[in-house]
Amino acid sequence: MFRKIFVVIFVLLFGFSLSKAADSIKLPAPQLDGGKSLMQALKERRSERSFSPKKIPVNVLSNMLWAACGINRPDAGKRTAPSAMNRQSIHIYVALQEGLFLYDAKTHVLKPIISQDIRALTGKQSFVAQAPLTLIYVADFKKMGNISDDEKNFYAATDTGFISQNVYLFCAAEGLGTVVRGSIDKDALAKTMKLGDHQKIVLAQSVGYPKE
Repeated sequence: MFRKIFVVIFVLLFGFSLSKAADSIKLPAPQLDGGKSLMQALKERRSERSFSPKKIPVNVLSNMLWAACGINRPDAGKRTAPSAMNRQSIHIYVALQEGLFLYDAKTHVLKPIISQDIRALTGKQSFVAQAPLTLIYVADFKKMGNISDDEKNFYAATDTGFISQNVYLFCAAEGLGTVVRGSIDKDALAKTMKLGDHQKIVLAQSVGYPKE
């Protein structure tokens, strides 16, 4: 029932038929051509804190998640963003009005987590509830192996930085606004997201069309 509700919502919002596997929503294949040049995206990269409520089309969402940390070398399972020791320990949660999803890069699907709109919980600034989409970067310390807590925190921060910069450049290339944020009640958000003790929220990143 939960899956069917999400499928109906996405069809109504985005106007296309979704492929689904188990409790997952299959994203369309990322489009790897088009967009602005890297140098132009670097020139236009900026932080945006005023967002239009306009929905982000699902094909744009698909492209953005692939750019963030998708599989760019399928034979080796390697990503668009580097990770310490190739542990790939950063998980991307996607907070939408319709609920919270987990991005599975290996299958390029969104897995529903909860049906609650938690965007307002992803930061202490007032605009976070208005942005149509927030990415929440969560480190899984279990995947980092036998290293110190200081090293785990360091690698979680650097790996998240790589991913969030990919999102910044994608947004600059696609005319989207974005800002990465650390001012979060992480304990409250982690409880709502039902995270485990081995998981740590690192940063959140709001995405949307700039308010005109």
